[in-house]
Amino acid sequence: MTTATRSDPLAPFSEATRTWFSEAFEAPTRAQELGWKAISGGSHTLIHAPTGSGKTLAAFLWCIDRLMTEPAPARKTVRVLYISPLKALAYDVERNLRAPLAGVRRTAERLGLPVPDISVGSRTGDTP
Repeated sequence: MTTATRSDPLAPFSEATRTWFSEAFEAPTRAQELGWKAISGGSHTLIHAPTGSGKTLAAFLWCIDRLMTEPAPARKTVRVLYISPLKALAYDVERNLRAPLAGVRRTAERLGLPVPDISVGSRTGDTP
């Protein structure tokens, strides 16, 4: 890990993600700083923090960034899977991921960067 990465929690992210986050938020929360450091380093990570502390972005922004920057597989496949113990929580997470995904996508377009086709969906025991 470089000095820049230690001093700037957004350093490991792509230009589009860094730009979007910096325009959308004043600064990362402590949960995000610690979460991104572990997640971007490849560690399995448990984030325990109060409601409203940015856990969803702490957990998923690295995934969004990788989906936006890594080449898509030859065939369409699931690349990120979130399993929730509650349907309501699954729908909340899905809804809360659409805004950052759209924001990073718009920022990438504005910066003239490639924009892959990424979809988000939910499946439950009720899904036919």
